[in-house]
Amino acid sequence: MNRIASVAHVCIKTADLEATERFYCGALGMEKRFAFMRKGEAIGFYLKTANDTFIEVFKADGVEKLGGQVLNHFCLQTEDIRGLRQSLAEKGFFPGEVRMGADGTWPFWMDDPNGLAVEFQEYTDRSAQFAGGEVEVDW
Repeated sequence: MNRIASVAHVCIKTADLEATERFYCGALGMEKRFAFMRKGEAIGFYLKTANDTFIEVFKADGVEKLGGQVLNHFCLQTEDIRGLRQSLAEKGFFPGEVRMGADGTWPFWMDDPNGLAVEFQEYTDRSAQFAGGEVEVDW
């Protein structure tokens, strides 16, 4: 059975990385695990909530505070990424390809029936979520 192990993370957009970090880390006590970097500039970071669940934060040019979409996507963790992808495809859904992520995890993406982006992820022994550090992205 390709069961979901947990919610791996949610992703939010922010126009102010420092204020977001102050709130989640300073006010709420979450741990900043790693930063997403692009050409030497921080474009986001990963926060550890509890157990093995996280919040991913990315800088956006602008975020509507009321009525706008703040939640970008959510991610579900699995221990069998390829099996889950195959199972979804066999059930008539259209999952994306499994490709190694910059953070050392195996993800794939698809939209839910409402058009909400859902990421599915399998951790590895190299996953930055546990190793920490910085993750250089090329997108």
